Amino acid sequence: MYRIKQSAVIAAALSICAIPAHAQQSFPVRPLRVVVFVPAGGGADLLARVVSQKLGDALGQTVVVDNRPGSGGVIGANVVAKAAPDGYTLLHAGITTHGIGPHVYANLPYDPVKDFTPVVFSGTMPVFMMSNALVPVKSVSEVIALAKAKPGGISFGSPGTGSAPHLVGELFKIVTSLPSQHIPYKGSGGGAPALAAGEVPIFFDAVAGHIPFIKSGRVRALATTSPARVAVFPDVPTMKEVGLAKVDGTVWYGTLAPAGTPKAVVDKLNAESNRVLAMQEVKDKLQAVSIDTAGSTPEEFGRFIRAELDKWGPVVKAAGIKAN
Repeated sequence: MYRIKQSAVIAAALSICAIPAHAQQSFPVRPLRVVVFVPAGGGADLLARVVSQKLGDALGQTVVVDNRPGSGGVIGANVVAKAAPDGYTLLHAGITTHGIGPHVYANLPYDPVKDFTPVVFSGTMPVFMMSNALVPVKSVSEVIALAKAKPGGISFGSPGTGSAPHLVGELFKIVTSLPSQHIPYKGSGGGAPALAAGEVPIFFDAVAGHIPFIKSGRVRALATTSPARVAVFPDVPTMKEVGLAKVDGTVWYGTLAPAGTPKAVVDKLNAESNRVLAMQEVKDKLQAVSIDTAGSTPEEFGRFIRAELDKWGPVVKAAGIKAN
């Protein structure tokens, strides 16, 4: 859904050649830190770790993943917004922190655009609708029937208030006119075992953190928001196939640096990140959990973020979503 032109990606990957030699030689001279706004476990964390390991190899320095979950990504994003603009502290950002979240959380301690420098657009994941295996449903239509027959409807979980899966759940609620209650969890790392344990009957999330539970039979994957069926679960239909094309949403991620980070540093990080994202080994490992790698120039990613902020503001307002 959110594809960046391949020619631009190639140009970005080659842009390192234009960086002054002294900048290439002087950065980096010590380990880097990538702040991840969700707990360990799940697709967002996996993407950050796979890319960070390869990026460290390319840069000749260790890239440490630092999970700072909480408040819909606000805690992690604020760490990077307030960090020194030298390229050594980066944010593994996403639709939660820089698309939906700024409209959900009032009085942010940073500006989602002015306080960050875009580096690269990393990848996307579809949202899956899943159920605990003990819930007597095997399809989306059966979920709808169950919810209509149950007083008060049926509750659904997500990896957090204001996350893309939360919005997909709200869209499902609106499109089907079903009464339901949202139960937020602390990322996929907290939500996946909760669904498997039966704490919540239905869950909307990227599928990566749920794959072990689906394969063990404790969780059922019912539908995906992807335009076509995904390779990892070819038997799972799309929302469009089950007659709910308006239930749409894609999770995206990218790397940001603090505002004021030198262009030469951003360009080097961008070029090396694009090379990593284009590696077949990286693509194969991430596609196994339905993550598609992307790539971009910093300018393209910046325009994309601004478009996402404009897109999700009215949706959040219409759904009446506010953080507690």
